[in-house]
This record gives sequence, C-alpha cells and structure tokens, in this order.
Amino acid sequence: MNTLTIERTDAASEALPEPKPATGGFRHAEPRLEVIAPLGERYDEILTPEALAFLAELHDRFAGTRHDLLAARLQTRVDAANGRDPKFLPETERIRADRTWRVAGAGPGLEDRRVEITGPTDRKMAINALNSDAKVWLADQEDATSPTWRNVVEGQLSLFDALRGRLEYTSPEGKEYRLSRDIRETPTIVFRPRGWHLTEKHLRFHDRAGRALPASGSLVDFGLYFFHNAKRLIELGRGPYFYLPKLESHREAKLWNDIFVFAQERVGIPQGTIRATVLIETIQAAFQMDEILYELREHCAGLNAGRWDYIFSIVKTFRSRGRRWVLPDRKRITMTVPFMRAYTELLVATAHQRGAYAIGGMSAFIPNRRDPEVTERALAAVAADKRREATDGFDGTWVAHPDLIPTARAEFDRVLGDRPEQLHRLREDVEVTAAQLLDIPSAGGEITEQGVQDNIAIAIRYLESWLRGVGAAALDDLMEDAATAEISRSQVWQWLHDNTVTAEGTRIDQTSIVRLMAAAVAGLPRFEGDRFDDAISVFRTVALEPEFPTFLTVGAYARFL
Repeated sequence: MNTLTIERTDAASEALPEPKPATGGFRHAEPRLEVIAPLGERYDEILTPEALAFLAELHDRFAGTRHDLLAARLQTRVDAANGRDPKFLPETERIRADRTWRVAGAGPGLEDRRVEITGPTDRKMAINALNSDAKVWLADQEDATSPTWRNVVEGQLSLFDALRGRLEYTSPEGKEYRLSRDIRETPTIVFRPRGWHLTEKHLRFHDRAGRALPASGSLVDFGLYFFHNAKRLIELGRGPYFYLPKLESHREAKLWNDIFVFAQERVGIPQGTIRATVLIETIQAAFQMDEILYELREHCAGLNAGRWDYIFSIVKTFRSRGRRWVLPDRKRITMTVPFMRAYTELLVATAHQRGAYAIGGMSAFIPNRRDPEVTERALAAVAADKRREATDGFDGTWVAHPDLIPTARAEFDRVLGDRPEQLHRLREDVEVTAAQLLDIPSAGGEITEQGVQDNIAIAIRYLESWLRGVGAAALDDLMEDAATAEISRSQVWQWLHDNTVTAEGTRIDQTSIVRLMAAAVAGLPRFEGDRFDDAISVFRTVALEPEFPTFLTVGAYARFL
C-alpha cells in the first residue's frame, strides 16, 4: 500500500507549475489528500504531488458545498414522497422571463456536434472512439465506466497519452491498436466526470476539522483531467470541455461554475475557456433548465437529453406515490410517449432560446457484425430515433458504436445540410406545462411477466460485468450501462412495493421475483472469476429490500470495488 500525503496551499492566485512525475511520498500540514491504494505502472504520472495539491484545494474549497447540496437532494426526495411535485420555481421566474441573456455557446472544435460517440476511457475503447468518424467523443468516467481504482487512474492515462499523440494498446491476443491520424483531426473530446453523489474511496481528504473523508469522485475526475490537460487542449484548439451528469438543481450547476472559475484562475488560463454541456437526466433538472443554463452561462455550450437516467429519475422520485406513477415494461417507455416528448421538446426550445446546443440521447440498439438481421433491425431503430431528434431541432446526437455513426449522421445531414447546427429554430411553438412533464400515465402499456424477468436478468448481468470492471456491456444486442441497469432494478422495486399484478395475473411479490431470479440466473454461463453471486447479492439489496438505495452503484462500490 502506497500513501502520498500533500499539503494544501493558500495561494489561490498562484499559477500551478507544469505537472511533473512524483518522486515519492511526503508529509505536510493539514488539510491534505492521501492516496490509500496501490500505485500501478505510470500512476505517478497522474498522481503527482502537484496534481494532488490541486485536488486538495478543490476539496478544501468545494467539498462542503457539495455535502450541503447532497443533503438538499434528500429533502427534495422527502417532499416528493409526501406528495409535493416538482415545479417551475417561482423565485427564479425573472430568469425564465428575461429573453435577452445567452450562454457562451460552442467553443473551438465544438461547432459541429451532429454525431457524438460515447464510451469508457480504457485504451482500446479510447482508440476506437478517436479513430471513428464522429465529431465528438464523450470520454466517459461515469455511467459507462466501472469506477475501479485501475479504471479511474488508467482512464486518465489514456486521455493523457491520447492528447500527446502516443496512445497505443496491444490486446492479450496480440492485436495492436493505435491512433490512425493526428490528434487534431480526431473527434473533439468532451470528458464526463462522475456525478456529485459518488465518492473516490482510494483518495482520502482530511478537512480542516481533522475528519478523514473519502474524496469526491466528481472533483477527482475533473481535477486530474483538467490539471494535466487544460493547457494541452488549448494548444490543440479544442478544450477543455466537460459533460456534467446527474444535476438536480441550478445550485448544483452554480457549484460547477464556481469550480470552473477557480480552476481556470488557478492554472492560469482565461476565464470562459471551459465549456460544459449539462445532461438533463433528472425530473428535478427538467424544471430548472433555464436556471441551470443561467448559472453556467459563461461556460455553457449545451444541454443533453439523458433519456435513460431521466426515466430512472421518474421511477425513483415517484416510486412510493401509488399506481398512477407506475411505469410499464421498460421496452414500452419510448421517446414518443407524451411525457418523454414534453421533456425533449422543452429541452430543445430552452437550449435554443439561450444559444445552447441541444444534443439528443442514445438509442440502446447496437449492431452485431455476426448477425445481419440483428444489425438491420438496429440500424432501422437508430435511424428512426435520430430522424425524430433531427426533425425536432436537436443539433446532434449520441451513438454507442462506430458502426452506427453513418446512420445517425445521414439523418442529421438531411436536416442540417451544410449548417453545423440549427440554433435558429427557436421552437416557439413549444409550450410545455408541469402537468405534461408529470403525465406519467401517458406511457400506457402493461407490465408483463416477461418484462419483469427481462429487468431482473439485465440488472444481474450488468452488475456482474460492472463488478468485474466493465461498465458498458452489450447484452442481447442492447448497450447497457449503469443508467439502464438503474431503470431495471428500480422498476422491480416499484412493482414489488406497489403489489403490481402482471398482465398474466401474477402478483409481483418476493416469491415471484425470487422465482424469476432463479430462472434468469439458471441460463447464465458461469466462468472462472465471474461475479454472479455478488451481483445477485447487490440486486437483492437494491431491488428487494424495504429501503430504496438512491443509486445501486453507491453501495456496490463501497462493498466490492
């Protein structure tokens, strides 16, 4: 076990030196940050004393506010459970009513975002993404990454090497991967750190009161990427840029903006250099889109419709409110159901009114190069999804596989033509009410025994993959990540606790779920080193217990990673 202990400096305006490799551990006064995990090969290039000092400063200045905002989330959930619906805030009505203010908009290299590829930051996936024909790569340290210590640090190494043109990888089978062109010609990188709710237990922060606390995953991910790469990205003319996940309020957006202001000053780059795209993926954020843009206006490039987490947020927020709030089988909750249409149309209209890009979400369908019929169905589904987004006014979209890029691009090319975006479409025809956003019964449909079993199987199989360190898993020709697994387990929890009866007449109770779990697991191939037993244990905790864990990854991370 290696422990590095560093001192926080009070000279906030003093520019940090260029990163240098660490030469060993050292100890100074409180408050400090400690690495309490093994240091692998080249980890010292990322976990330098200077980088850790920067992380300590971020925690010293912002960890307290983060704690307060997470506490405010708890109160919001209590209010929702007690029947108080989310609403457009009366105290910020002036911000919504003022039609004159605008956000900073696209930075260099973000002018055309018609197709963005998403994926984790391991070396192989990074090379595949950067070699693709996408306009942007969402380098994902969040839902597509299992936050093992190795993934966290080596993901940073992948990005560090990529931005210096030296990213390579050789697979266990001997296949070699490397960048096919100059980094200036690859997709622009937009980095997604972990959400505010997640910790980094391998780094321990000692606050001014002397308490030893796990570090914030958000601050660690942002801080390491920014510290090592901000000036290099400016040299390349394309960054630093970030996706901001899981926000639930404009106050959380303000915290990010305060961090950006401090970080830019601290490393000595111009204010406003950072550009952020905010994922609107909670029902609470859907009611505060204007306010979120306003708080980030000096650093904001756009909004993204994070559809899967948005559905999860609906289930989580209203899970105990009765039959009206119960959603049908997961596959029936499409982007065309009325409450999802209200959400996406409001997002486009709000973003464009403020000069922000609107980026669409990810269809879960993926091609199968060994099965032409599966690929044909996937391409047709993705084409329809992207056609709807482009027609609605979105400026770009996500895909999870390089083979989907031509299909998605064709739909946006048809609408955009030579324009890089369609910000001129203000969608003044859109008038979305709170009732439309909360019209959950509009999803219609039914709950079937097959739908229950599908959710159980998906959640357990994904958790098994996540526990092995693989955060994006192709299961049954769909791309599953933490967000889709959250939908699956939260629906099972809600159906169980609402005493739901399936279309076949089966009451969803502990007995029926355990039976379906056994059926789902019975057909799974076991192998040496698999984590199915642990995955089943996690699933029982997050789907069958009386208490509802707000995120399945929090407890699983603490226990297993």
